[in-house]
Amino acid sequence: METTVLRDAVTAEALVGGVRAAGELGLSRGEFARAVQLGIVRAAGPPAPGGAARYTRAELERVRSAEGRPGTEWPEALRERVATVGGAEAAAGVLGVGPSRFTRLARCGHVAPVGYRVNRYRAVVWLYLVAELREFAAREPAILRGTAREADRELMAAKADLRPRKWRGRRVGLLLRRTADSWERAAVLASVLPEEELRQAVPDPAERVVLAALAPPPPYGHPQVPAAVAVALRLLKAELPEEIHWYRTSLDFALTGARGQSKSTGERGPT
Repeated sequence: METTVLRDAVTAEALVGGVRAAGELGLSRGEFARAVQLGIVRAAGPPAPGGAARYTRAELERVRSAEGRPGTEWPEALRERVATVGGAEAAAGVLGVGPSRFTRLARCGHVAPVGYRVNRYRAVVWLYLVAELREFAAREPAILRGTAREADRELMAAKADLRPRKWRGRRVGLLLRRTADSWERAAVLASVLPEEELRQAVPDPAERVVLAALAPPPPYGHPQVPAAVAVALRLLKAELPEEIHWYRTSLDFALTGARGQSKSTGERGPT
């Protein structure tokens, strides 16, 4: 009994909450949330009462000791990795192009948003990682100048906008990398499907209950005002037929593994 109490006390001391972890890493709340989202900082151990994630001292030390850009020391190097800009004008400034050209590049899928916010006019403002924009500029200097490529012209003529799809794909990928549990992975994929598509893909109501219970929470920065929530919720669901088909196929595969897991354990849900 004493050994168990001592072990629990040591575990509690070794784990810290998000606010404290952010402070020890020299990050603001938003910067820390982005670092967790990107997998730079990894949660571990049992969650705190209420479900809040906690972080080990070892993990914080690992992040602190990670190498930054040459000539840049921690925590500045860490802040650079999570720094974002919002909107076409700010992102265009990083690339050294005009806002209209940047909007075309983003709508055509050349750069992927890492997040979003909904402004007071209920318009979506996409957020981009500064580091990724700089890498794109260094990697594709030709695409920043001259006339648009034929494929881009076709997309613009069709009034395509790949930003929501690119963001969803990025978010799903990051969430899937956080877990190896088959039911949790299936829940991530299910959360992107529109309701009717999900009912067709998962006809068993009991399985849908499990998937709903394991669904990831809205991303950091998701609005609280009802009018803005209605706008943001549309971003969370797949839209185009080929995108929906990809998530349905991926969900079918994940559910096959999840059901096999349940057969081996005798229980429905994650082990």
